[in-house]
Amino acid sequence: MTFLSRRTALLALGAIAAVTMGGTAMAQTVTLRLHQMLPPQATIPAKALIPWAQKVEAESGGKIKVQLFHAMQLGGAPPQLFDQAKDGIVDLTWTVLGYTPGRFNKTEVFELPFMSGSAEQSSRAIQEYVEKFAADEFKDVKLIAVHTHGPGLFHTKSPVTGLESLRGMKVRGGSRVINNMLTKLGATPVGMPVPAVTEALSKGVIDGTTIPWEVTPALKVSELVKNHTTFAGKEGLYTQTFAFSMNKASYDKLPADLKAVIDKNSGIETAAMFGRAMDEGDKVGLGIAQRAGNNIVALDLAETQRWRRTAATVETDWINEMKGKNIDGAKLVSEARALIAKHSK
Repeated sequence: MTFLSRRTALLALGAIAAVTMGGTAMAQTVTLRLHQMLPPQATIPAKALIPWAQKVEAESGGKIKVQLFHAMQLGGAPPQLFDQAKDGIVDLTWTVLGYTPGRFNKTEVFELPFMSGSAEQSSRAIQEYVEKFAADEFKDVKLIAVHTHGPGLFHTKSPVTGLESLRGMKVRGGSRVINNMLTKLGATPVGMPVPAVTEALSKGVIDGTTIPWEVTPALKVSELVKNHTTFAGKEGLYTQTFAFSMNKASYDKLPADLKAVIDKNSGIETAAMFGRAMDEGDKVGLGIAQRAGNNIVALDLAETQRWRRTAATVETDWINEMKGKNIDGAKLVSEARALIAKHSK
């Protein structure tokens, strides 16, 4: 079935569901379809989305059922997930915001190099940040939560022991900001959604990838490459931003008591829950690489400072680009850092 025919069928199902919900007081059960890109055993599906669905079902007394579709089962590609929620193709989606470049300009400040570390802390920070400074970027959906992953790092076929060893290496990046950073650091960036990493590594399309530890088990990265490079200090090389979104009409159709359940499971504590899952997943991914005997390179403070100085121009580029869009990028960088510091205490 093509994506368009899937879309038509799903819209028809949504219309039938709407009639069922509104047609009789007897029809109390609402089924929400949740679509996302990763296999069910990956960190966010297993430790955040599935528990969230179970919690919502329990707190609604069984009136809300959440039907999960993993690994793009309903068709389309990961960059289309946000619009699948916005347009009502499905009711809920979880996706990477950087997959749609130029769309979430203010939110992507959290992707800048060496911005954040702990996923739970930066997820609390980005949720508060979006509510204060970037709510307009999510006006077309009911935003459940935004969050980040933990410290980003390199996973490569040959070891990255310093800036010089990265030069010319084909490295997967997950967003335009990260790809600009890779270019400044001397690598050749190759943009792709994270589900494509396994095949790209196995076929030699890329020499390495930037991802956090937490997603390496689901992608079998520690089997495909034997070198991993981390950085000194609390902040990772980069992070990516994610959104868990609900179709507005799907939310608006709910009776008040069920809206209250969704509201209770939205916002900063939900963002923090997703972040904690990422932090715990980082420990699991690191442990797998260690048990495999892989080479884990820990760059010292002096070398990390070289990377920080080289990558700093990415922030300057971003601020200048935002200025061209009438956005005060320097202020947003300052606000993001202040919120990360607030939630890191």
